Amino acid sequence: MTTDTTPPHVPCAITEPVLAQLRTADDAGRPLTAVTDPEGGAPLRCCLRRSAPGERIALVSYAPLRRWAARTGVAPGAYDEQGPVFIHAEVCGGPESGGLAFTRAHRVLRRYSRDGRILGGRLVTPPEDFDGALSEAFTDPEVALVHVRAVEYGCFLYEVRRP
Repeated sequence: MTTDTTPPHVPCAITEPVLAQLRTADDAGRPLTAVTDPEGGAPLRCCLRRSAPGERIALVSYAPLRRWAARTGVAPGAYDEQGPVFIHAEVCGGPESGGLAFTRAHRVLRRYSRDGRILGGRLVTPPEDFDGALSEAFTDPEVALVHVRAVEYGCFLYEVRRP
C-alpha cells in the first residue's frame, strides 16, 4: 500500500523572475523604493513569511490575476486589478516550506475560473480549518485557482493552485 504525499493545495509565492521585474518597475510602472523595515511583521509575498526587523523590503503594486492570465492565455477583463504587496528589496530564497502561510487570521478565499472570472468567495475565520476551506473551494471543478486575501484591506496574499 502506498501513501499519497501530494499536498492537497499548492501555495504560490511570487516567483523570482516576476520579482526581478517588480524590482525594476512594479505593475503600475513605478520604480522600486526600498526601505529598511524597523519593526518587522510585513507579509512578504516573495517568501510567504513576515519580515524581520532590519530587512530591506519594498511595497510594490502587483497584478496577480493579470500575470496568471498572461501565462494561461485568458483575458481577465474587469477582474484585472492591482494592489500593494510587500517583497524583499533584493533576491531572497523564496518560501522555506511548502505550507500555507498567513492562515491564523481572518482571510477571504476568492475563487477564479479557468477564464479568469470570479466564481465566489468565502470568509475564513479562526479557528476555522483553513485547509478545509481550501479543499471545499477546490471541490468545484470550475475552480482553477484561489486567491488568499487579507480581510482588513483586501490585499492579495498569495495564490493557491491544485497540485
